[in-house]
Amino acid sequence: MKDGLRIPLMLTPALGLVVLLFGGGLLVGFGQSLGYFPAIGLHDFTLRYYFSVFTDKNFLQSLWLTFRIAAVTTVLSSVLAVGFTLVLRQKFAGSRVATFLFQVPLPVPHLVAASGIVLLVTQSGLIARFLAALGLINVPADFPALVFDRAGISIVLTFLWKEVPFIGLVVLAILQSVGPQYEELARTLGANARQRFFSVLLPLIMPGILSTSIIIFAFTFGNYEIPLLLGVRFPATLPVVAYRQYQDPDLALRPEAMAISIILAVVAVLLLVAYRRLARYAVR
Repeated sequence: MKDGLRIPLMLTPALGLVVLLFGGGLLVGFGQSLGYFPAIGLHDFTLRYYFSVFTDKNFLQSLWLTFRIAAVTTVLSSVLAVGFTLVLRQKFAGSRVATFLFQVPLPVPHLVAASGIVLLVTQSGLIARFLAALGLINVPADFPALVFDRAGISIVLTFLWKEVPFIGLVVLAILQSVGPQYEELARTLGANARQRFFSVLLPLIMPGILSTSIIIFAFTFGNYEIPLLLGVRFPATLPVVAYRQYQDPDLALRPEAMAISIILAVVAVLLLVAYRRLARYAVR
């Protein structure tokens, strides 16, 4: 058998499974979002569920909350990751231990991370009790409410704890692959630390930052378990809204839930296209 056919045939079972499960579910969901839901007597295709979703003020609030959490998480994760990477690429006493600790959040499940954030930053958590013991606040209840808050602070903190190491390791690998010769050359030409960072280091690591940032944004935009655990009932993020409507015993809510899910899928596909374009740019 020719090598040109052997590899596609070897991939066929895995690709077929992905297409069948993901594509089949997406097709059924798309049909229901267009009003084709024979189980409840809907047989006509229509866009009225999309129109209903986009004209719903609650949807727009959830969309803004979802976008804001994803954008803040992405920007802060990128900035913090670059800062940690610039420190960790240096050789110092305990640098290997520090690098190991930096990677610890990666294998930890998001649900465990959310539980840790709850134990730390609630008004009865460890930080509140510690500050009260130091006399910085009168009682733990004086600590600001950072969990189950409308701003989604605890959600962002959980994502930051998980995603900063992800971006940091990618940036660290880029810096270690290019070596210090570009910085040394810039230093010999008289560039100061600020000029070396913005004119030498940042252009080198920017493709890695952009590609990982898109992955982080897409993940946080479509994640529902962390906002479901740590967010308020209203406004909720779009994945949580879609999940609750899908789980509702009233099947009449199912088309709108599917319309929201399709919108999330479209955003994810657009981000995937952007990621592929950036990946090609990074390889050049």
